[in-house]
Amino acid sequence: MSDKAANEREVVIEVKDLVRRFGNRTVLNGINLKIYRGETFVIMGGSGCGKSTLLRHIIGNLKPTSGRVILLGEDITDRYGSELDKVRKKIGMSFQSSALFDSMTVGENVSLPLREHTRLDKSVIDIMVTMKLELVGLRGFENLLPSELSGGMKKRVGLARAIAMDPQIIFYDEPTAGLDPIVAAVVDKLIVDLSKKLQVTSVVVTHDMKSVMSIADRIAMLYEGRVLEVGTPGEITNSRNEIVQQFINGSPDGPVRFFQQKGDYLDDLTQ
Repeated sequence: MSDKAANEREVVIEVKDLVRRFGNRTVLNGINLKIYRGETFVIMGGSGCGKSTLLRHIIGNLKPTSGRVILLGEDITDRYGSELDKVRKKIGMSFQSSALFDSMTVGENVSLPLREHTRLDKSVIDIMVTMKLELVGLRGFENLLPSELSGGMKKRVGLARAIAMDPQIIFYDEPTAGLDPIVAAVVDKLIVDLSKKLQVTSVVVTHDMKSVMSIADRIAMLYEGRVLEVGTPGEITNSRNEIVQQFINGSPDGPVRFFQQKGDYLDDLTQ
């Protein structure tokens, strides 16, 4: 993307000089990112690089040691409680584990945000739930329990719940984790289709390279708490950075070392 084109697009997420320390450990070390309205932006990197920690800062679950987070034009860095919730109502979150309530039916899980945050009549909510399930290919599954669903179906129910409030931004945390290649491809296609149909911004955290290359408009590669490179799939694929190349090719040989000495992990492999 040219500088001129970027300047003409609306920034919906901006991360400025973000630093996060846990004790003596620096997990995020000066992150700067701009994410534009309508794009599918992928944050990728190996285990322990800080990508999930970055996501939690962007949605306000964690507060930085220093730096700022601007979400939909609002600085949420120092916001808590109801002030933070006002902005959060404009976003949706699809969790890695789906995070469905086992005691609730599919319909009840999807309707939960609507019942908690709106005063709509039940009849209207029921119609909206049907519409959201239709979008993820699960219309007619309203009365089933999560225990009666496959892993891929649970992911799609979680996604239906994420879009229940018609969000401007949808966040995905490892959306294809634990899925077989065919189901993962279905989820990837769904992410792309929903982004187009709903005209939303999608932010995806993953280390699944096949998914990255099939869904991303732009990619940010994180390494050791820093943004190593940002670019389109083509730009990342053709990167001259040895660390980027080692990661996207899945090579055990390269500048990233996983064993310091026999039996010892160099990283603690936390997210």
